[in-house]
Amino acid sequence: MTKESEYCIIDKVLAGEQAVYAELVNKYKSYAFTIAHKILQNRQEAEEAAQDAFIKAYHHLSGFNRDSKFSTWLYRIVFNTAITYKRKNKYQFDSIETTVIEYSQDTDGMLDRMDQKKYLNNALAKLNETDRTALTLFYLEEFSLEEIAGITGMRANTAKVRIHRARIRLADELKIILKQEALTL
Repeated sequence: MTKESEYCIIDKVLAGEQAVYAELVNKYKSYAFTIAHKILQNRQEAEEAAQDAFIKAYHHLSGFNRDSKFSTWLYRIVFNTAITYKRKNKYQFDSIETTVIEYSQDTDGMLDRMDQKKYLNNALAKLNETDRTALTLFYLEEFSLEEIAGITGMRANTAKVRIHRARIRLADELKIILKQEALTL
């Protein structure tokens, strides 16, 4: 979908054809969920935050200026909504009765990938939410520095420096985690 086709859809929604907004939702729902999930670390809350962000975007669509891409504007709303959810639910704990523990027999390669992912997620969880989001947007979602700047509200140069420093902090956290893991072997 091009910028022009997005603008056409936005014009239709503003003209009263609300049903076409679903096209924008379908295009961006997975990225919106990913951003919310990286901040909230909870699937249900991330789904709810992403949905609320789409509703907010719909209600404020007339305020969208076409200087930036729709996706950048939307992701900024998702980012802010997820941060608000995180602040609201800061002291929420999972019940031991509702915690699901999964077990399956996998191959060694699958276990190695799962271990790598586990260690990486543990290290990412130790970073602050802005660093975690910047790394996720840049490396996993492959956004440009300008897009990350638009989403997070920082300048592109600041985003570049934040990503660089966050990578260093992530590497330090991985060293600590892996050293502790090696001691338990």
